[in-house]
Amino acid sequence: MNIADYKRFDVINGPGMRHSIFVSGCSHHSCEGCFNAVSWNFNYGKPYSKDFEDSVIRDLNIDHVKISGLSILGGEPFDNAEGLLYLVHRVKKECTNNNIWIWSGYTFEEICEDEKMKKLLTYCDVLVDGRFIIGQRDLRLKWKGSRNQRIINIQESLKQNKVVLYES
Repeated sequence: MNIADYKRFDVINGPGMRHSIFVSGCSHHSCEGCFNAVSWNFNYGKPYSKDFEDSVIRDLNIDHVKISGLSILGGEPFDNAEGLLYLVHRVKKECTNNNIWIWSGYTFEEICEDEKMKKLLTYCDVLVDGRFIIGQRDLRLKWKGSRNQRIINIQESLKQNKVVLYES
């Protein structure tokens, strides 16, 4: 797995002060107007490493700045589900005051049909799902680009076995 970009102290991709990882590789390749088309290539960016992972964990545990959590975007994070599993497991175990937001072109339902993708989902707190559709683009939306996308409370959705929208 490659990392297309890593943003420390990001206030755009989720609530509060966060750190954001942009993974490389996207199998959808069809979202006209995608804000990050350069990351569609699975070979773009730098290889993921244990040192990088350790630095993310350290950044999430900075004690002089309140960090709300980690955001995972792409590319397509769920095309890298296995590569992200250990990181999200560590975040939940070692960064207990942080949440994990994740963006995907897959819908919640599609993710739940795939065992590996669902496992990654179970470690995350909020999912922004669905492909970006340029005809439904709305620049007034918070944390999503098109009206078809949903912001989902993952844990509550898994518990109720139906989509429960995130309420901020």
